Amino acid sequence: MKKKKINKYLDWFIHMLGYTLVLITISVIFTKYMYIDSNYYGLWGLIAVLIIFILNRTIKPLLVWLTMPLTALTLGLFYPVINMLILKITDLVLFDHFQIHGILSLFLISIVISIMNAIMDNIIIDNLLKGLKK
Repeated sequence: MKKKKINKYLDWFIHMLGYTLVLITISVIFTKYMYIDSNYYGLWGLIAVLIIFILNRTIKPLLVWLTMPLTALTLGLFYPVINMLILKITDLVLFDHFQIHGILSLFLISIVISIMNAIMDNIIIDNLLKGLKK
């Protein structure tokens, strides 16, 4: 029982590190539009990921439920707007340590983050966790 709990926390920690790497990579690629404080770069990236994680677990389900008719009418095209809102809230919470400039760049960055997180989950993290569980 205790080993399963440790594995659960290890899985969560590995996911958070993977998502942090994705966020830092995107901030390096989109330097003009996205900024993570260069003092303690990894720390601010991890804090941003933790805030995004908390918002995804608390506010996002409510937003998805409230906007379901609009998302259905737009055939799912409204869903990235919810991700944009989560990123903007993170931007507001972290002030100068995490910033995304411009609405179009926010839209593009939210889509790229979603794609890169899916790749990170399905290819890298799942294979890593399978190797650790053997």
